Amino acid sequence: MARRNFVTQALTAGIVGALALALAACSAGSGTGGGGSTGGGDSKIVMGFAQVGAESGWRTANTKSIQAAAKKAGVTLKFSDAQQKQENQIKAIRSYIQQKVDVIAFSPVVETGWDTVLKEAKDAGIPVVLTDRAVDSKDTSLYVTFLGSDFVKEGQKAGDWAVKEFGDKPTNVVEIQGTTGAAPAIDRKAGFAQQIAAKPNIKIIASQTGDFTRAGGKQVMEAFLKSNPKIDLVFAHNDDMGLGAIEAIEAAGKVPGKDIKIVTIDAVKDGMTALSEGKINYIVECSPLLGDQLMDVAKKVLAGKKVEPRIVTVETTFTQEQAKAALPDRKY
Repeated sequence: MARRNFVTQALTAGIVGALALALAACSAGSGTGGGGSTGGGDSKIVMGFAQVGAESGWRTANTKSIQAAAKKAGVTLKFSDAQQKQENQIKAIRSYIQQKVDVIAFSPVVETGWDTVLKEAKDAGIPVVLTDRAVDSKDTSLYVTFLGSDFVKEGQKAGDWAVKEFGDKPTNVVEIQGTTGAAPAIDRKAGFAQQIAAKPNIKIIASQTGDFTRAGGKQVMEAFLKSNPKIDLVFAHNDDMGLGAIEAIEAAGKVPGKDIKIVTIDAVKDGMTALSEGKINYIVECSPLLGDQLMDVAKKVLAGKKVEPRIVTVETTFTQEQAKAALPDRKY
């Protein structure tokens, strides 16, 4: 992080009756983090942010939150869209390192394969903040903190609802997973499985990735409906895939929310609308509005202040009535 110091001054003196002139020159020093700067004058933090993509309503809201928060906080944001490809994110991070930004933040497409590029950032003295998704690395010194939801807990909440809703009734569940290898897909699956483990009557009869997209959810659900004559519950790892599943269920002549119940995770506006209409039965919230927290963390890190290695966002759950009440003021 560079700092500007106004430290030089030249004074010229003439003969008797001449005026004394003071000339100031400013020089910019450089510190940890390179290109941007903080402290003094009109200097700004420069953040490089590598986003997963725009695969869902949640992700779009997350991007808008970060962009708006950066503008409000006076942070210069260099933004890239990886289009759900890890190689694009790695390329973007290396570009940020070359540009000598002050801090790098990103939401990893998948959990593994980050050590090399994160070590490059560390060697360059640029701190890294993980947002929304974690990485699977033994070297936790490669990033300063992970800001985001507890995905295992989200899966557990969905599982708890399924256990309460179906009790001891024989229940066939189909699971529409998120992107293969992504932290939320891995953790939500694990959390849900943990909570239904004690209920042998609740069985996951099919599980497949819908890649967190509405089109993917529809396609997977169409296949499930063809190969499984009796489906009681859809567990979709996000709202968008659940909304895609609704389209497939309706096209098959069934009533979503009644003939086949649906539980999803996210609570974006489209999902909440479907919940309020009874097409989805229960939603576990995963808030995308991480922008303000991210800017606060970045400023603390660059100021040399301590931040917790794991910062969990506070979230809730929604029933149909709760969705109706929350929708008028929903920000995403």
